[in-house]
Amino acid sequence: MLGEYSEMSLPEAHAVVERVAGAQAHWRNVPLNARCLLVKSLASILREKSHELSPVLTGEMGKPISQSRAEIEKCAWLCDYYADHFEELLTPRVVDTDASRSYVSYEPLGVVFGIMPWNYPFWQVFRFMIPALLSGNGVVLKHASNVTGSALMIHTILRQSGFPEDIMNVVIISGSKSSELIANQHINAVTLTGSEGAGRAVASAAGKAIKPVVLELGGSNAFIVLDDAHIQSAVHDAIVGRFQNNGQSCIAAKRILLHTAIEDQFMALFSKAVRELWVGNPLDESCYIGPLARPEFVDDLQDQVDRSVAAGAKLVVGGRSQGNMFSPTILTGMKQGMAGFDEETFGPVACVGTFNTLDEAIHLANATPYGLGVSIYTQNTERIEPCIKHFKDGAVFVNSILKSDPRLPFGGTGISGFGRELGEEGALAFVNRKTVYFA
Repeated sequence: MLGEYSEMSLPEAHAVVERVAGAQAHWRNVPLNARCLLVKSLASILREKSHELSPVLTGEMGKPISQSRAEIEKCAWLCDYYADHFEELLTPRVVDTDASRSYVSYEPLGVVFGIMPWNYPFWQVFRFMIPALLSGNGVVLKHASNVTGSALMIHTILRQSGFPEDIMNVVIISGSKSSELIANQHINAVTLTGSEGAGRAVASAAGKAIKPVVLELGGSNAFIVLDDAHIQSAVHDAIVGRFQNNGQSCIAAKRILLHTAIEDQFMALFSKAVRELWVGNPLDESCYIGPLARPEFVDDLQDQVDRSVAAGAKLVVGGRSQGNMFSPTILTGMKQGMAGFDEETFGPVACVGTFNTLDEAIHLANATPYGLGVSIYTQNTERIEPCIKHFKDGAVFVNSILKSDPRLPFGGTGISGFGRELGEEGALAFVNRKTVYFA
């Protein structure tokens, strides 16, 4: 057993919120450069303690240990980026009007309630928490129950970095209690990364309480390979894009769409590479695919594979589960109406379909209620640039897998959610944009 934690009662959770609100009343007056120095210190501690932190992630949700270390490093990078740039992001914006002086200032909202998932136990927290703290807010974190140790570790390393004890704190509660906590008068904004169902519940509770909310939900992202693509590069990226983090990522390459002219060449290389993926103990440095985070996720994935095959898809590689392990899998012949095409698959299953024209590829990419992102592979970027506006997604990556970057806004459309994290937009997600006007 990795750890055992007692769930808080609702009054105990409300008490945590009140303590964070009390700390935030002082924190908002701490000079921004002092806050930035604390975030710099946090980046250093993340790097120093990576060997202690990464096994916690791997132990709680099965991420291969090398990818856990990479996640910790990415959090440190985010800390460095925002610490270096936040003063310019929060600088009041002067606006030329008929006033003697007018500008927009950016001030904290108060306490931000973050409801976070298990698949990136540190990264998902850091990408909202750091800009929220730097802009003068306090943070209450409700993490997924199977990564409670990660949540408490984040609180610990913030204290080690010099942050006030209660400017960020953790509530250990069920999802049902989260909606009730949103109504707390000291919660001023909410952010959720999670499922569509959780997004609907949280958005409803936030709307009822008239509080701003950012939702980053699922994705069924298209990975499009055109007939003029560099095939070996596309195959390499398809492996990473679909199978990293055991395939448990909202931005994974869920639907691989191949031009019929390169289908055979791509599939020969792709199938061989998938068969060679190392599956096993996630603490083994050579492991690329570890166990799924929970047993029920294996059952859900097996059901999607079975229903897709029953609808006419061809099982090329894998398709087997044992315990919490699911073998890297390829399904071909994927079309609309099949589970693997219409639903989000959250595990190491690559669903492959084909197209004949660029217009058809765009249509297939958009044939989903999700709208997180698209990857397109071509050696003729001038050809694809005019088409980018026809994708409904929040991001289009050309000759690259989808990825989150502290310098760029991240978020989706449709049932992938709304609002943005990261970049300038994420930095200002939880601020009061105050108009100031001197007649």
